[in-house]
This record gives sequence, structure tokens and C-alpha cells, in this order.
Amino acid sequence: MSVALPPSWLEVLKDEFDKPYMANLRKFLQDEKVAGKVVYPRNADIFNAFNKTPFDNVKVVILGQDPYHGPGQAHGLSFSVQKDIAIPRSLINIYKELATDILGFIKPSHGNLEEWAEQGVLLLNATLTVRATEAGSHQKKGWEIFTDEVIRTLSQKRDGLVFILWGAYAQSKIPLIDANKHHIIKSVHPSPLSVERGFWGSKPFSKANEYLIRTGKQPINWQIH
Repeated sequence: MSVALPPSWLEVLKDEFDKPYMANLRKFLQDEKVAGKVVYPRNADIFNAFNKTPFDNVKVVILGQDPYHGPGQAHGLSFSVQKDIAIPRSLINIYKELATDILGFIKPSHGNLEEWAEQGVLLLNATLTVRATEAGSHQKKGWEIFTDEVIRTLSQKRDGLVFILWGAYAQSKIPLIDANKHHIIKSVHPSPLSVERGFWGSKPFSKANEYLIRTGKQPINWQIH
């Protein structure tokens, strides 16, 4: 694993890379490689969320749990897939909710969410790598310690961010966020397993924009082209 964080993130997270958990995580990833395991996303995309959304540009955080574990899907942004890959079911449901939440939203033909990232939406997975076809295989190896620190640092050093937390796992991170400084939007996960229990009609995207406008920030254009 090579660390390719942009300067704005390195400045606030540099101490993490000298900690024992990070050395253990590096060793784990190296051992996976030596054992011939296929790991997603590719090395160059592991820190893609940070490269697409510099620290000072973050306005919204959408927290996922695990990268997609199918061939060619994961590229370092939560819920997002590369353009030539079938849109996953959770993202199909996100687009359906957008179509009712944001006036004029047209469902895109692909699932690449880089346009959101470039506007300040940090698409952060709690675990940044996964073994091919094995969901959750890289959980509890150290990534969560790192991404918890990302959330904590954003909460402490920035003001007026929106945290969109879908499902129990994402909502378990609420203690890391200062709710006096930031706006938390939560609902069930858009997964087909839970979407009917309160995701439809939750309007997270318009709620996020209302808060951004209220605090003097440019709203997100949620349309993907």
C-alpha cells in the first residue's frame, strides 16, 4: 500500500501513518499480496476519496462500510462504481430516491459518483480494501481506526458539515461527530434488504442542500452526467 494522500489530508492525518496499527495494516495487505489474493480496489484507488475531495473542500460526508467486492466495481468511493460496470442495487435505490427528492433529477446510465466527490462530497468507506468476492474480509484489520480518525478530525477541524449516515453501522459513528457544529442526516440503508423500512421519502439530498444554503455554502448539484 502506497500512501498517496493530497497535502491537505496529509497535514491533518500524517501522525496516523506512524502508528502501530498502520504498520500492522500494511503487513496484512502485503501478506494478502504474497498469498496471491485479489484485493479491491486497485492500489492506486485505495485513497481515491481523499484525492477527489481535498480536506478543505469537504461539505458532505456519505459513509459506507466496505468496498464492492466484484471485479472492476470498487474505485475508492463509497457507493460508486466505474462507468462501464452495472449499477449496484443500493445505488439504484439511491437514484430512485434522488428522482423524488430533487426536482428534475434524471437517473444516470452509470454509477460513477466522481462528480459528487469533486463538489465536496467525501464518499468514505469505513474499510478501504476488500478481498475479491469476500465481503467484509478486510474489516477489523486497522482501516476502521484510520477512518474513525478521519471522521473525528473533520468534526474537530471543520464547521458546518453534513454527515449522511445510512444504516446502523454508519450511525454507530455518531459519537465521533460534534452535533453542535455539524448536521447529521440518518435513515435506514438503501440496500434492498432495508430500503422499504424508511429510506424512501427520507430526502437526504435536499435536506443536505438546505443546510448548506442556510450556512452560506454552495449546494451540491446531485445530477450525475
